[in-house]
Amino acid sequence: MKKSIALILTVLMVLVASQVTAKDDPLAAWKPKFDPSGAEYTYILSNVSHPVIEGVAVGYKIRDAVWEKTNGRIYVDFRPLAQLGGEKDVISKLKLGAVQGMLSSSVAAANVSDRLGIVNLPYVIDTFDKLDTFRNTPELWEPFANGAQKQGLLVADITGYGMYGWATTTPVKTLADAQNVNFRIAEAPVNTDSYKAWGLKFTVMPWPDVPQALQTGVITGLDHTAIVCNITKKFTIAKNFTELNYAQGLFVHLVNKRWLNKLPKDLQETFLNVIKEESAKTRVLTRKQHEAQVAKAKEAGVQFYQLSDADIAQLKKEAEPVLAKWGKKIGSDYLAKVQAALGK
Repeated sequence: MKKSIALILTVLMVLVASQVTAKDDPLAAWKPKFDPSGAEYTYILSNVSHPVIEGVAVGYKIRDAVWEKTNGRIYVDFRPLAQLGGEKDVISKLKLGAVQGMLSSSVAAANVSDRLGIVNLPYVIDTFDKLDTFRNTPELWEPFANGAQKQGLLVADITGYGMYGWATTTPVKTLADAQNVNFRIAEAPVNTDSYKAWGLKFTVMPWPDVPQALQTGVITGLDHTAIVCNITKKFTIAKNFTELNYAQGLFVHLVNKRWLNKLPKDLQETFLNVIKEESAKTRVLTRKQHEAQVAKAKEAGVQFYQLSDADIAQLKKEAEPVLAKWGKKIGSDYLAKVQAALGK
């Protein structure tokens, strides 16, 4: 009887411990279903966001597919939720090789290479369809994919987190309304130039500081996507969203070339093919997630607005000096080619 009671107590303790672990560990549901200890090669992949976002969850899908297709020779050790630090810190580690891969936000990618800033320029790659055309057209994609070669990095592919707009504490239905908002923008040079050109008040702020800043009124608006704002509960305070749709929020998959080149040729090919396949699937899922999160936000009472055609035209006109400035950095011929292919 004592042995039976002891056994029951042990089982109960294990169950309780597992429940506590699952509750305390936000990534418990994404643990690998295999033992990675026997891998010949380890690829540490960083990201600052949560894998409930499809563009982030791709890291785990890549992990599992690479493991299967290389017969356990490569383990993709995916570290989301800024486990390895903020994006600027991780970019430095990536160049050094301390981290081998990074799903960098598109706003931060311009800090790696000016050419990567093209995806965040206002009204250039501003729809899901344009993004697909950009990715699937070699003469547009390859200069971008090779844009960080001087930094020892390769752009393996891209996933996304939706279309940028304004989440605000008061409704923004016109550009005149926007003049009364203090927008939080990312620590990114393209964004800074755009908001200066638009003549809007803004504060450059790290993402972890946003919740308190919103609650205290230090900022009254966010430059971000509906997917992220709804999933991260920013709509509980900023209950309005203006669908500006001036750029796609992307995760740019950067790979350290020194690490990649040390792999046998067959593993290199398999590794890059898996990233390509899973990223393409994820871009389809991101479209669906955008629609789903907008619908959920509307059901919860978030009000959505669109600027008039005249206001959008004004934003585009005011952004022309930004495109001219970044065209010189990116390559004027390349920017013109992208604009011509996608439609201005």
